[in-house]
Amino acid sequence: MDRNLQERLLFLRSFVAHPRQVGAILPTSRRAVGDMLDMADVGSARCVVELGAGTGSHTGPILERLAPDARLLAFEIDPDLATSLSRRYDDSRLTVFAESAERLPERLNGTRPDIMVSALPFTSLPGETGHRILELVQTTLAPEGVFLVLQYSVLVRKTLRQLFASVRQRWSPLNVPPAFLFACERPRVDVQAPA
Repeated sequence: MDRNLQERLLFLRSFVAHPRQVGAILPTSRRAVGDMLDMADVGSARCVVELGAGTGSHTGPILERLAPDARLLAFEIDPDLATSLSRRYDDSRLTVFAESAERLPERLNGTRPDIMVSALPFTSLPGETGHRILELVQTTLAPEGVFLVLQYSVLVRKTLRQLFASVRQRWSPLNVPPAFLFACERPRVDVQAPA
């Protein structure tokens, strides 16, 4: 079986088991990922964090753009997907954490990422999980950093605008399903995410 099909099946199995955590039945298209990564200068970043890495649809393109001495920290709560991701990318710049993005501050250990990338389905995560993760992003991102977000609705846009002084938006109509891409900059230090 070809690797692409294997990864799609693994992703689909993860979606069926945990639809609120995965949020889509297929990995993000390479074109949508490229459009999103074009919204930041990945090549100049020293530290990039990926939230909800899945099968690596963002991980590979990030590594392609990442400087040789930079690092990528990828969080994936599904242990099967995290294991697959670690096997797929044998790259010393990549560290995969098979745990929730809520562990972000512990894993950063004071480092302020230049870029954070997320395809987490913030509006469908259980309870306050989505808001907690957005708050953590806001407080840990470097002051001049960029938070790149891929979503399948614009519902999170209001919260992003409350947390960041600048929120740019693009649309990726050819992705399945069509995706909204956000680039958030200048975290507001005096505002917390609404409950």
